[in-house]
Amino acid sequence: MGATALPEAFITPLLGGLTLGAAAMWLLFSLGRVAGISGILWGGMAGPDRHWRVFFLMGLLIGGVVIHAVLGMPVPAQSSTPLPLVVFSGLLVGFGTRMGGGCTSGHGVCGIGRQSLRSIVATATFMVTGVLTVFMIRHIVEGAL
Repeated sequence: MGATALPEAFITPLLGGLTLGAAAMWLLFSLGRVAGISGILWGGMAGPDRHWRVFFLMGLLIGGVVIHAVLGMPVPAQSSTPLPLVVFSGLLVGFGTRMGGGCTSGHGVCGIGRQSLRSIVATATFMVTGVLTVFMIRHIVEGAL
């Protein structure tokens, strides 16, 4: 019985996750910083040690462009969601990250990797809240329309 290759649909996300984990570990080991995007973004605008944060954020943007170009992946279609709703949603996410002491990347990728109980609880809360929100919108709100 021969080994079965992973379907291509699993390879790209797997490589992306491995790359993200490696980058988070590198940032932690090299600068002693957690790769929480909300904290990096906030510190890039208002923090005393902005330079590494700005370069990190530039790397995220440039990396996405390079991957799309190199792999020939299509750019996702523009959302039809109204701009005021997108802005309001972004503000809610920003409020939640400040209230929760970090964002999904900081807690989920880095905090769980460091076995932080606070991050495990926060990530479980993010996940349960997301599942309940999608369920309510798809089955209750849209079902009532």
